[in-house]
Amino acid sequence: MSQGFVFHSVKRLQVEQGAAARLGELAGTAGMRRVLLVSDRGVHNLGLLQPALASLEQHAVEVELFLDVEADPSAATVQAAAERARALKVSGVIGIGGGSPMDVAKLAALLAGGKQSLEALYGVDQASGPRLPLILMPTTAGTGSEVTPVAIVTTGEGEKKGVVSRWLLPDSALLDATLTTGLPPKGTAATGIDAMVHAIEAYTGVRLKNPMSDCLAREAMRLLSHNIERACSHGQDLAAREAMLFGASLAGMAFANSPVAAVHALAYPVGALFHVPHGLSNSLVLPAVLRYNTSHCAERYAELATLLPGNPAGADGLITWLTALPGRLGLPTRLSEVGITQADLPRLAEDAMKQTRLLVNNPRTLGYETTLALYQQVL
Repeated sequence: MSQGFVFHSVKRLQVEQGAAARLGELAGTAGMRRVLLVSDRGVHNLGLLQPALASLEQHAVEVELFLDVEADPSAATVQAAAERARALKVSGVIGIGGGSPMDVAKLAALLAGGKQSLEALYGVDQASGPRLPLILMPTTAGTGSEVTPVAIVTTGEGEKKGVVSRWLLPDSALLDATLTTGLPPKGTAATGIDAMVHAIEAYTGVRLKNPMSDCLAREAMRLLSHNIERACSHGQDLAAREAMLFGASLAGMAFANSPVAAVHALAYPVGALFHVPHGLSNSLVLPAVLRYNTSHCAERYAELATLLPGNPAGADGLITWLTALPGRLGLPTRLSEVGITQADLPRLAEDAMKQTRLLVNNPRTLGYETTLALYQQVL
């Protein structure tokens, strides 16, 4: 190890089946007496909030629900959640759901606890804090948002912007696999591939990559690749679900310190402009970006390949396995399958070029023409 590094992570991580039923105890210990609980209507309608709500009530924690969170949450949604938290003078924020509710919870806690505007937070290390106490609990094994200092917002122009700040790391993250058993196979597949992309990009990045993030990325890749097909085909298998959930969090910790790159840069416009779920957007553009980057990180790809089921050989083995995986899991594999046409590609490439905070991490430089060609490959 030739030079030092700094590693940041969540203060407290709890991995326990049934942990949602103990949320009230944790909230009380954190000094939360009135909380804004951020989720979405899908999670609420599935009854996934009930163990947490019962536990909070048992420990006399007053709860205000905020359920108006859409996929790829807008700036208006974030503002509404923060304003609700301020108006109620809550003493903490809890986020339960996929990446979207957790991102809104993170930003609501930061905005309500400090004096900055949302616009002032966009970018890297723009937040000055403080924030309200924050607890996050994922219901999908994908984004890793529960352990990252990142939140993504869709602006009014149909563009995604990121907030990256250590203030967004929660005080506690709870991983309860029982909350993920109801996720349908395709949702499980897309979010699982999203987590794999986090591990791959953290492991192959050219900025801030370090021995700690490498360890986490490798173990994440092993857990995710060996359990994703079982989790999709046998959704009630708690061992597979917990392995996916833990793997996604390890990948989140990895990319929280060694940031993601071109796969995400190309995926964000697909999600923002065509409302394709984030995990699926990543899955669609992944093969093209992997092939493009191979000349600059074949050795690292080969190292990751040894962690996959069947131990495929070399960088080509990794790419072949990952290219075939979405089809095996029943996901679309071409941009045209989600409504994108040849005429849309220039706009996608233009918007991908705006993701400069991601593109600087990629092992190989991308320009507009190259990006356009990569989209063409997976059209």
